[in-house]
Amino acid sequence: MVELCGWPLITYPLAALSAVLDEVAIIAKPDTRLPSLPAVTVWIEPQEPHHPLVGIVQALGLAEGRPVLVCAGDLPFVSPELVAELAIAGPGDAPAVIAAHDGSQQPLLGCYQPAAALPLAEAARRRDPVRAAVASIGPRLLEVDDPELLFNVNAPEDLLQAAAILDSRRRGMPSRM
Repeated sequence: MVELCGWPLITYPLAALSAVLDEVAIIAKPDTRLPSLPAVTVWIEPQEPHHPLVGIVQALGLAEGRPVLVCAGDLPFVSPELVAELAIAGPGDAPAVIAAHDGSQQPLLGCYQPAAALPLAEAARRRDPVRAAVASIGPRLLEVDDPELLFNVNAPEDLLQAAAILDSRRRGMPSRM
């Protein structure tokens, strides 16, 4: 429900996903308040445990054996081009392809294979940190040149920084991350 420059924050990554993918779904807890989002399916994840990996595991279960492209709702600058790259990137023997910048992974932006479900479910039950849990499954990293594409909003100051980046983009000026 948080807004960024007059739009719900979640609409920014949804626009990038919808530009590339035929089917887009949001996965959320039963009590999550979402803005009105036409033409988006909402999948409900279990109430407990509260862990980001639960959503990935639930999405993999609901996807009926298909890979799942995961994108956190707080990534306002993810681009359709990056979504397309992740969607077509071959995982090789890895259970996931994860976006990264300078080797630092963004575990909530990646394409997960069904084989990732069991180890991620176990990590969620143990409440392992997300980055460590995803790193432990041995994902293939897709290196992203522009760190802004992986910028996420976790705090009010991040929202202010995101608004400044959008403002500088509108004025055609480079942003300073």
